[in-house]
Amino acid sequence: MRERPTGLSVRIKLTLSYAVFVVIVGIALFTVGFLVLRFLPEGTLYATSGLFTPARRDLADVFVKYAWFTVAGLAVIGLGGGWIVAGLMLRPLTRITDAARAVRDGSLDRRVDLPGRRDELTDLADTFDAMLARIAETVQEQRRFAANASHELRTPHATMRTMLEVAKADPEGVDVERLLARLDDTNERAIRLTEAILALSRASNGGVVARTEVEIDTLAAEVCGELAPLATRTSARLTTRIASPAVAIADETLARQMLTNLVHNAIVHSTPDGELAREVQIAVRTDARSVVIDVANTGAVLSRETVATLPEPFVRAAGRARPADGGTGLGLAIAVAIVRVHEGSLELWPREGGGLHARVRLPRPIAVHER
Repeated sequence: MRERPTGLSVRIKLTLSYAVFVVIVGIALFTVGFLVLRFLPEGTLYATSGLFTPARRDLADVFVKYAWFTVAGLAVIGLGGGWIVAGLMLRPLTRITDAARAVRDGSLDRRVDLPGRRDELTDLADTFDAMLARIAETVQEQRRFAANASHELRTPHATMRTMLEVAKADPEGVDVERLLARLDDTNERAIRLTEAILALSRASNGGVVARTEVEIDTLAAEVCGELAPLATRTSARLTTRIASPAVAIADETLARQMLTNLVHNAIVHSTPDGELAREVQIAVRTDARSVVIDVANTGAVLSRETVATLPEPFVRAAGRARPADGGTGLGLAIAVAIVRVHEGSLELWPREGGGLHARVRLPRPIAVHER
């Protein structure tokens, strides 16, 4: 950050402006008074009572003399009063500056908390407080994400190190084929986790994405076809109700990843609903403004509090335990980030009887004439 040269403070500038304004008003008034004196007659007049009546010249001399004294007095009053008034007006800004300086030095819990009725300064202070709250929340999320990511990435590497140490301690009793298979599985899990973290980073920081008209119905059918073998392996019944056409304004790659994450998450976390089989339902439809995607699955009974935490990275409905396929705990977090950059919405709520219902809304193209 470049170093700025020292200049006059705002308080001094306001004080000088107040003083100059007062002096200009005084000079204007005295100018009007001096012009009025011109209407008095020349010469010295004597009243009938014999009292002296000053002429225009006499009044002008006295008027000018005391006018200078008055202007000087107004300048002093303007400077003193302006200094006090400017201090009172700038006190909220000083409070905001102190809070900003404290935040710059690392105190993210500092707030302005400016009292008083609503005006421009209280609006500025409230906006600044809201910004600080958002920054503090983002920093906390990033810290939690970094801590969780470190933990998640350390687990597979620690597992591989333990397996290698055991093999080195007893080389004769090592089943090499089994060891290599376990190392391959653990390494694959670490790769999937790293790719998921990178995907979440790209989706969260993507900003403006290149969006075109994407056939969500076709994408959903393709994703369901790709994940059908996983549903078969987990004995989950995959049912679809896909309305056509269902065209959204989106990035096709990101939309496919979002759909894959939602359907994959539903299949992996589905459990039998009483006497019924594991059930995963995918529906795609349209309304006046959006393409609506519903993904629901049977599963454990979830509270609304638990569901509210699921979009956070590495959070799983069953705690930190991994599902059977070694999921990363980032599927919903990536889906939320993708929906956000598309200016859509993702709602989650507990399914009646157990399980989870996810609903995504993506913007549709605006047609001139809707039929």
